[in-house]
Amino acid sequence: MDINRLLADRARAIDASGIRRVFELGSKLKNPCNLSIGQPDFPAPDAVKRAAIDAIAADRNGYTLTQGVAELRSRIERALGVDLGWDLAPGSGASVLVTSGTSGALLLACFALLGPGDEIVIPDPWFVLYPHLATLCGARAVPCATGPDGRMTAQRVEPLLTGRTKIVLFNSPANPTGVVATRDECADLLDLCRRRGVLLISDEIYDEFCYSESRTDRFAGDAGRACCPSPARFEGAQEDVLVVRGFGKTYGVTGWRMGYAAGPTALVEQMAKFQQYTFVCAPAPLQWGCAAALDADMSGHVSEYESRRDLVVDRLREVTDLPFPGGAFYAFPRVPARLGLSGSRLVERAVERSVLVIPGAVFSSRDEHFRLGFATSREQLERGLDEIVGLLRG
Repeated sequence: MDINRLLADRARAIDASGIRRVFELGSKLKNPCNLSIGQPDFPAPDAVKRAAIDAIAADRNGYTLTQGVAELRSRIERALGVDLGWDLAPGSGASVLVTSGTSGALLLACFALLGPGDEIVIPDPWFVLYPHLATLCGARAVPCATGPDGRMTAQRVEPLLTGRTKIVLFNSPANPTGVVATRDECADLLDLCRRRGVLLISDEIYDEFCYSESRTDRFAGDAGRACCPSPARFEGAQEDVLVVRGFGKTYGVTGWRMGYAAGPTALVEQMAKFQQYTFVCAPAPLQWGCAAALDADMSGHVSEYESRRDLVVDRLREVTDLPFPGGAFYAFPRVPARLGLSGSRLVERAVERSVLVIPGAVFSSRDEHFRLGFATSREQLERGLDEIVGLLRG
């Protein structure tokens, strides 16, 4: 049977991840310096692991409610009440859904909102899933060029909005750039989406990886606590913003595939309906582990990552420019034009030096950059930076 003849258009429209190709190249190397990884290099907190183990031992291994176990949802609601000032009590108009990772949350939201011909505005550069959210729904992804500073501003988004636009997808701290939006940028984007009747989805998977200079904005309801700016922190935002957050990056449990979405109940209920017929529910015992995770203090790890970020910026600024990574654990340097190389070709030369980074074309319509991750040991990071800086000097 010719299976290729039977494949749906959506399958043909999605290419294999360029990140996977780099992994395949790296598998042929002996002792490569891997700066391509997008997951933390620290272990999950013991209390988090113990809570999941205890849940397994207590036979909490069956299906849960589609929305998630009540204890985890309650813990998320309290956390968002403190962090965003949101009221998520019954009848408030906003709800929480526990999902199979943040990717699961984004997919469910798009299933609920996008149909053929509809449009979703995404940042360029983007997280690799973003364009394909539209593909899977028969919709159209409209890239918003974020410029040399990597900022998705209302001024850049507004010309892209049409009568078919349903969603503006916003990511801060951003992958692959690490850029953190300012309070004013968040406010302006929220105001634009409200005026145009478009849902704003705020992908905040890296919300805890927001470094000291980016945690300067203080919002009403935060009791003066320095925090990472978010469009969800403004009054009434729970009616107009879907917040997507996760546990994998923050607590070192990326393989658990645990996330959640919070926002307008009318949307969350539709997302839950799709979850019921696809994922069914998030992994049951791991939901109990994540309930414990929300009490864990990860500030020591975040401080260490900020120190690595400083090293990366100091070294790369010697040889090129890059959007300033105020959060996450990535840098997105530009390949200097004088080298006459695309981002993909620079990555090939890095592989020749046993260093793995990701070509910018994986994340963008342009192939002028590469993504370097610093979720690795300082020894590996310094070794890789020495090679990368040498390449960029030419």
